[in-house]
Amino acid sequence: MKLIIATIKPFKLEEVRQALSDVGVTGMMVTEIKGYGAQSGHTEIYRGAEYAVNFVPKIRLDIVAQDADVDPILDTIQATAKTGKIGDGKIFVTNVEQAVRVRTGETGTDAV
Repeated sequence: MKLIIATIKPFKLEEVRQALSDVGVTGMMVTEIKGYGAQSGHTEIYRGAEYAVNFVPKIRLDIVAQDADVDPILDTIQATAKTGKIGDGKIFVTNVEQAVRVRTGETGTDAV
């Protein structure tokens, strides 16, 4: 099993969620986060005053998937979240050693 962590722009969430559902993703965790990467934040003007926004709002998606499903999920996120502008996000994949469903006690892939 793998844990896919993706950061995307907030306005892309529903489009990405629908596309992932279409490729068979049945569950994910979504978190509102703030961060910065290459764009290092930006400046905005509010009521005539300019100020720096050092952390940009993003959405974090956490998806646990079978190894065979990882590539289609990555392709879907990348194709759907892409705007072609700086700050489109990142995707990380890491191993999952164990999973447990709290309600039933199921473990491993049965818990996902």
